[in-house]
Amino acid sequence: MTVDAAAPEPAAAADADALLQVEDLKMHFPVHKGIFRRQVGTIKAVDGVSFDIKRGETLGLVGESGCGKSTTGRSILRLYDVTDGRILFRGEDVATLQGEDLRKVRPHMQMVFQDPRPASIRE
Repeated sequence: MTVDAAAPEPAAAADADALLQVEDLKMHFPVHKGIFRRQVGTIKAVDGVSFDIKRGETLGLVGESGCGKSTTGRSILRLYDVTDGRILFRGEDVATLQGEDLRKVRPHMQMVFQDPRPASIRE
């Protein structure tokens, strides 16, 4: 499966059979400076990512260091509160879940890290 980031499918055409649908995901981090920690800017770590994954499919995110791959994964798992966008897991918008509702969904999701081998096995 390939994803053309330059031409994402419109949200209205999203597949109802998708296990995971990410629509226009944005994760922006504020930049603070000075003694009063005033916000002086924003880092757009993820800005407008969209894709669908159906049951049995695999999606690999490939890109250079610092392009937002891990931030995308952490945002989908709700380790970050997303700036904007929709994250539909089995049809439920996890971007809006809080507390107990979010805890019920998390056991069904996991992140595969860049090097999944335990540190004791690595050379």
